Amino acid sequence: MLMSMTAFNRRAFLGSAAALGAASLAAPGFAQQFDPYTGQPIYNGAADGATPDAGAVQYDSGANQRHNISSFRAQDWRPYFDNLTNGAILCDITSRAVHYWSEDESVYRVYPSSIPVSKDLTRLGRTEIIKKVEGPSWAPTPEMKARNPSWPDFVPPGPDNPLGTHALWLSWQYYRIHGTHDTRKIGRKSSNGCIGLYNEHIKELFGMANIGTQVLLI
Repeated sequence: MLMSMTAFNRRAFLGSAAALGAASLAAPGFAQQFDPYTGQPIYNGAADGATPDAGAVQYDSGANQRHNISSFRAQDWRPYFDNLTNGAILCDITSRAVHYWSEDESVYRVYPSSIPVSKDLTRLGRTEIIKKVEGPSWAPTPEMKARNPSWPDFVPPGPDNPLGTHALWLSWQYYRIHGTHDTRKIGRKSSNGCIGLYNEHIKELFGMANIGTQVLLI
Protein backbone atom coordinates (compact mmCIF):
# COMPACT_ATOMS: atom_id res chain seq x y z
CA MET A 1 0.00 0.00 0.00
CA LEU A 2 1.34 3.43 -0.88
CA MET A 3 2.19 5.78 1.92
CA SER A 4 -0.07 8.84 1.92
CA MET A 5 1.62 12.18 1.31
CA THR A 6 0.23 13.47 4.63
CA ALA A 7 1.85 10.64 6.53
CA PHE A 8 5.02 11.10 4.52
CA ASN A 9 5.17 14.81 5.27
CA ARG A 10 4.75 14.29 8.96
CA ARG A 11 7.36 11.55 9.17
CA ALA A 12 9.97 12.85 6.77
CA PHE A 13 9.69 16.62 6.94
CA LEU A 14 8.19 17.39 10.34
CA GLY A 15 10.42 14.82 11.94
CA SER A 16 13.49 16.34 10.35
CA ALA A 17 12.31 19.86 11.08
CA ALA A 18 11.84 18.98 14.73
CA ALA A 19 15.38 17.66 14.92
CA LEU A 20 16.77 20.79 13.34
CA GLY A 21 14.49 22.98 15.39
CA ALA A 22 16.12 21.76 18.60
CA ALA A 23 19.31 23.47 17.54
CA SER A 24 17.71 26.56 16.01
CA LEU A 25 17.75 30.08 17.37
CA ALA A 26 14.64 31.43 19.05
CA ALA A 27 12.85 34.42 17.56
CA PRO A 28 10.40 36.67 19.40
CA GLY A 29 7.31 34.63 20.20
CA PHE A 30 8.26 31.50 18.23
CA ALA A 31 11.11 29.11 17.46
CA GLN A 32 12.77 29.55 14.09
CA GLN A 33 12.00 26.67 11.74
CA PHE A 34 14.29 25.39 9.01
CA ASP A 35 13.75 23.46 5.81
CA PRO A 36 15.18 19.99 6.52
CA TYR A 37 16.25 19.67 2.87
CA THR A 38 18.13 22.94 2.43
CA GLY A 39 18.71 24.14 5.98
CA GLN A 40 17.17 27.49 5.07
CA PRO A 41 14.48 29.30 7.10
CA ILE A 42 10.96 28.32 6.11
CA TYR A 43 7.79 30.34 5.75
CA ASN A 44 5.10 30.28 8.44
CA GLY A 45 5.30 26.64 9.48
CA ALA A 46 5.21 25.47 5.87
CA ALA A 47 6.80 22.14 6.78
CA ASP A 48 3.28 20.93 7.58
CA GLY A 49 2.35 21.24 3.92
CA ALA A 50 5.66 20.28 2.32
CA THR A 51 5.78 17.78 -0.53
CA PRO A 52 8.64 15.70 -1.92
CA ASP A 53 9.19 17.93 -4.93
CA ALA A 54 9.90 20.91 -2.77
CA GLY A 55 10.97 20.25 0.76
CA ALA A 56 9.46 23.07 2.79
CA VAL A 57 8.62 26.47 1.38
CA GLN A 58 11.43 28.91 2.06
CA TYR A 59 11.04 32.43 3.33
CA ASP A 60 13.10 34.97 1.39
CA SER A 61 13.59 38.00 3.63
CA GLY A 62 14.90 40.02 0.69
CA ALA A 63 11.77 39.77 -1.42
CA ASN A 64 8.24 41.06 -1.04
CA GLN A 65 6.33 38.02 -2.26
CA ARG A 66 2.92 39.72 -2.33
CA HIS A 67 4.04 42.75 -4.28
CA ASN A 68 6.56 41.41 -6.77
CA ILE A 69 5.36 43.77 -9.49
CA SER A 70 8.31 43.02 -11.79
CA SER A 71 6.91 39.51 -12.25
CA PHE A 72 3.92 40.84 -14.11
CA ARG A 73 5.46 43.35 -16.49
CA ALA A 74 4.82 42.50 -20.11
CA GLN A 75 7.91 41.26 -21.93
CA ASP A 76 8.90 41.36 -25.58
CA TRP A 77 9.89 37.91 -26.85
CA ARG A 78 12.52 39.23 -29.28
CA PRO A 79 15.43 39.59 -26.83
CA TYR A 80 15.04 35.92 -25.92
CA PHE A 81 13.95 34.00 -29.05
CA ASP A 82 14.82 34.17 -32.75
CA ASN A 83 11.24 33.29 -33.69
CA LEU A 84 7.99 31.99 -32.20
CA THR A 85 7.81 28.69 -34.06
CA ASN A 86 5.62 26.34 -31.97
CA GLY A 87 5.22 29.12 -29.41
CA ALA A 88 7.67 30.13 -26.68
CA ILE A 89 7.87 29.99 -22.89
CA LEU A 90 10.24 32.16 -20.86
CA CYS A 91 10.85 31.15 -17.23
CA ASP A 92 12.43 34.09 -15.41
CA ILE A 93 14.05 32.88 -12.18
CA THR A 94 14.78 36.40 -10.95
CA SER A 95 11.26 37.77 -11.25
CA ARG A 96 9.70 34.34 -10.60
CA ALA A 97 7.39 34.53 -13.58
CA VAL A 98 6.57 32.41 -16.62
CA HIS A 99 5.79 34.16 -19.92
CA TYR A 100 4.08 32.51 -22.89
CA TRP A 101 3.73 33.71 -26.49
CA SER A 102 1.74 31.87 -29.15
CA GLU A 103 3.30 31.29 -32.56
CA ASP A 104 1.09 33.91 -34.24
CA GLU A 105 1.57 36.40 -31.37
CA SER A 106 -2.18 36.54 -30.77
CA VAL A 107 -1.80 35.19 -27.22
CA TYR A 108 0.50 36.46 -24.47
CA ARG A 109 0.28 35.30 -20.86
CA VAL A 110 2.36 35.82 -17.73
CA TYR A 111 2.05 33.71 -14.59
CA PRO A 112 3.67 33.85 -11.12
CA SER A 113 5.82 30.79 -10.49
CA SER A 114 7.84 28.93 -7.91
CA ILE A 115 11.57 28.48 -8.51
CA PRO A 116 14.30 26.09 -7.29
CA VAL A 117 15.43 26.43 -3.70
CA SER A 118 19.13 26.88 -4.49
CA LYS A 119 21.57 27.71 -7.28
CA ASP A 120 22.90 24.16 -7.49
CA LEU A 121 19.38 22.92 -8.28
CA THR A 122 18.76 25.64 -10.86
CA ARG A 123 19.36 24.88 -14.53
CA LEU A 124 19.34 27.73 -17.04
CA GLY A 125 19.32 27.67 -20.82
CA ARG A 126 17.25 26.45 -23.76
CA THR A 127 15.08 23.38 -23.86
CA GLU A 128 11.64 22.45 -25.24
CA ILE A 129 8.46 20.62 -24.34
CA ILE A 130 8.68 16.95 -25.25
CA LYS A 131 5.63 15.55 -23.44
CA LYS A 132 2.33 16.75 -21.95
CA VAL A 133 0.62 14.86 -19.12
CA GLU A 134 -2.74 15.58 -17.54
CA GLY A 135 -2.97 14.00 -14.09
CA PRO A 136 0.76 13.29 -13.74
CA SER A 137 2.25 10.78 -11.31
CA TRP A 138 5.44 11.56 -9.40
CA ALA A 139 8.56 9.61 -8.45
CA PRO A 140 11.73 10.90 -6.78
CA THR A 141 14.91 11.10 -8.82
CA PRO A 142 17.72 8.75 -7.73
CA GLU A 143 19.48 11.69 -6.08
CA MET A 144 16.36 12.66 -4.14
CA LYS A 145 15.84 9.08 -3.00
CA ALA A 146 19.47 8.77 -1.89
CA ARG A 147 19.13 11.90 0.22
CA ASN A 148 15.72 10.90 1.58
CA PRO A 149 15.32 7.09 1.72
CA SER A 150 11.98 7.39 3.51
CA TRP A 151 10.36 9.20 0.59
CA PRO A 152 7.80 7.13 -1.36
CA ASP A 153 8.96 5.52 -4.60
CA PHE A 154 5.81 6.59 -6.40
CA VAL A 155 2.88 8.96 -5.86
CA PRO A 156 -0.15 8.49 -8.14
CA PRO A 157 -2.19 11.32 -9.67
CA GLY A 158 -4.42 13.10 -7.21
CA PRO A 159 -4.55 15.82 -4.55
CA ASP A 160 -1.35 14.62 -2.84
CA ASN A 161 0.73 14.64 -6.02
CA PRO A 162 3.47 17.32 -6.00
CA LEU A 163 3.11 17.90 -9.76
CA GLY A 164 -0.43 19.18 -9.43
CA THR A 165 -3.02 18.62 -12.14
CA HIS A 166 -0.90 19.03 -15.29
CA ALA A 167 2.78 18.80 -16.23
CA LEU A 168 4.92 19.73 -19.22
CA TRP A 169 8.00 17.52 -19.63
CA LEU A 170 11.15 19.36 -20.78
CA SER A 171 13.94 17.80 -22.82
CA TRP A 172 16.20 17.98 -19.75
CA GLN A 173 15.80 14.79 -17.73
CA TYR A 174 13.64 15.21 -14.61
CA TYR A 175 12.74 18.85 -15.36
CA ARG A 176 9.11 19.93 -15.60
CA ILE A 177 6.82 22.92 -15.67
CA HIS A 178 3.94 21.71 -13.53
CA GLY A 179 1.13 22.62 -11.20
CA THR A 180 1.01 22.42 -7.42
CA HIS A 181 -1.68 21.80 -4.85
CA ASP A 182 0.32 23.76 -2.26
CA THR A 183 -0.34 27.36 -3.28
CA ARG A 184 2.16 28.68 -0.71
CA LYS A 185 4.97 27.62 -3.05
CA ILE A 186 4.12 30.09 -5.81
CA GLY A 187 6.38 33.13 -5.83
CA ARG A 188 8.90 31.41 -3.59
CA LYS A 189 12.00 29.23 -3.70
CA SER A 190 10.27 25.90 -3.29
CA SER A 191 11.32 23.22 -5.79
CA ASN A 192 14.12 20.79 -6.48
CA GLY A 193 14.60 22.24 -9.97
CA CYS A 194 11.18 22.36 -11.61
CA ILE A 195 9.05 25.43 -12.28
CA GLY A 196 5.69 25.40 -10.52
CA LEU A 197 2.44 27.22 -11.35
CA TYR A 198 -0.98 27.46 -9.77
CA ASN A 199 -3.11 24.57 -11.04
CA GLU A 200 -5.47 26.90 -12.92
CA HIS A 201 -2.50 28.51 -14.67
CA ILE A 202 -0.75 25.28 -15.67
CA LYS A 203 -4.08 24.04 -17.02
CA GLU A 204 -4.33 27.09 -19.26
CA LEU A 205 -0.68 26.89 -20.34
CA PHE A 206 -1.04 23.15 -20.94
CA GLY A 207 -3.87 23.87 -23.36
CA MET A 208 -1.85 26.41 -25.34
CA ALA A 209 1.62 24.83 -25.38
CA ASN A 210 2.58 22.14 -27.88
CA ILE A 211 5.14 19.41 -28.21
CA GLY A 212 8.13 21.35 -29.50
CA THR A 213 7.23 24.65 -27.82
CA GLN A 214 10.48 26.49 -27.11
CA VAL A 215 11.44 27.01 -23.46
CA LEU A 216 14.12 29.31 -22.05
CA LEU A 217 15.10 29.54 -18.39
CA ILE A 218 17.00 32.69 -17.43
